[in-house]
Amino acid sequence: MSLDGAYDDSNIFAKIIRGEMPCVKVWEDDQVLAFMDVFPQSRGHVLVISKTSKARNLLDAEPKTIGRLIGAVQKTSRAVRAALTPDGIVVTQFNGAPAGQTIFHLHFHIIPRWDGAPLGRHGEGGMADPAELKILADQIAAKLES
Repeated sequence: MSLDGAYDDSNIFAKIIRGEMPCVKVWEDDQVLAFMDVFPQSRGHVLVISKTSKARNLLDAEPKTIGRLIGAVQKTSRAVRAALTPDGIVVTQFNGAPAGQTIFHLHFHIIPRWDGAPLGRHGEGGMADPAELKILADQIAAKLES
């Protein structure tokens, strides 16, 4: 898909927000949802999405939405760091299919990295064990700062 187009209310993240599809939540408030990626690139891979915006990507998003999401990404990244002690953290966001975007709902990836551990390919790894994701989500949530 290109950078332009109409928002599709049937995308997987919209379904998760509406409760039509499950996810392993790390935390949420009235505007933001952070949950575990079911196709993680590394252990502890978290997605952060807007619950209110119909933006398909960063270029479509309202400035207030971007500000709110970046704050949520920072909050979640700090919790990932405290819970999992990675050597580094990748924060990424894709815009358009040629850039690697596969779900056309504005979202950010928080990907913990450890020296010497390979990084899985975006959207191409195997599906994670939901029980393991729940354990990781609980560990990360326990480290959230208000």
